[in-house]
Amino acid sequence: MRVELNWALVAAAVALVACGEKEESAASSGADAPLVVKIGHVGATSGAVAHLGKDNENGARLAIEELNAAGLKIGEKTARFELLAEDDAADPKQATAAAQKLVDVNVNGVVGHLTSGATLPSSQIYNDAGIPQITPSSTNPKFTRQGFQGAFRLVADDVQQGGALGRYAVQSLKAKTVAVIDDRTAYGQGLADEFEKAAVAAGAQLVAHEYTNDKAIDFNAILTTLKAKQPDVIFFGGMDSVGGPMLRQMRALGFNSKLVGGDGLCTSEMITLSANALGNEDVFCVEAGGVDGDEVAINDKFRTDFKAKYGVEVQAYAGYAYDGVKLLAAAMQAAGSADPQKYLPALKAIKYQGASGNVEFDEKGDRKNAALTLYTFKSGQRLKLAVIR
Repeated sequence: MRVELNWALVAAAVALVACGEKEESAASSGADAPLVVKIGHVGATSGAVAHLGKDNENGARLAIEELNAAGLKIGEKTARFELLAEDDAADPKQATAAAQKLVDVNVNGVVGHLTSGATLPSSQIYNDAGIPQITPSSTNPKFTRQGFQGAFRLVADDVQQGGALGRYAVQSLKAKTVAVIDDRTAYGQGLADEFEKAAVAAGAQLVAHEYTNDKAIDFNAILTTLKAKQPDVIFFGGMDSVGGPMLRQMRALGFNSKLVGGDGLCTSEMITLSANALGNEDVFCVEAGGVDGDEVAINDKFRTDFKAKYGVEVQAYAGYAYDGVKLLAAAMQAAGSADPQKYLPALKAIKYQGASGNVEFDEKGDRKNAALTLYTFKSGQRLKLAVIR
């Protein structure tokens, strides 16, 4: 028997099914459905400073999990936060590619990047897209001096770091002569220049300013030149992945100079990277952050929760990445919207107490009253000296 199909009826039936599916989909995205909020995080999770990038990413991820567990509401909807994590390998070109990728998927905000060399070029991309960016660790002053409305920094900048270290070298370490080495990155060069200005202004004589790069492993030529000048203090502007091997070679050459550096040297990994060549109170550094008073208890809780979750200690700036995510969420909640243009005014005006202490931003997007913590190393451990503001 031959069956004739009425194709007009078939088409109508298909249309009804499709319509039903569309209505079902619309219902699932209705008032009861969660509001999906996409937060981007970018840092170097490969390469020489991957331990610091992963530290930041883990801090951001912990914040995301806590927000989802809390069932935070933005407006009338419960928010479901998603972390979109990208690796920039601390490379400017890879950083801009990662930034564009996040812009293309319409993230609601960004926490990152780890290094100044990656943050500066990517910041233009976020600014053009109108997406707020909070860096948890980039310290080059240029970042917040570009006039970008959505650029925020959670740590002290290189002017504060370098200035504090320059004065400390002269006033506390009694250095009469200083030498400077920088790795020519946006971070290392900026920090070294500020140290040099502050040390000379405090009365020290600059005997040399040498240059390396952020992937160098052999420093014998530079160090041989410096040894002949016998500086009391050598300042290195760069990261622990270069500073650790440099310190080993300094010890092999019989240097008596103290090594001073910024937050790039102020990590737990410096102990391993230097192969315990740190000595006792021979290496001094400053971390672009710190807590004191009633801030300590909250920071301690974060560190305990972080270790329980990941099985490792905080390296450096995980707490700032954690706060970056929480700050974005708090601003969205205050504004009742995850739309960057709607919550940006709330972020600018925010007063927040987090793992990294009390947070308020100035008109440039820099943290008000940003803290610095001075450290040295003793008996193979990092020793806190003081929190200064």
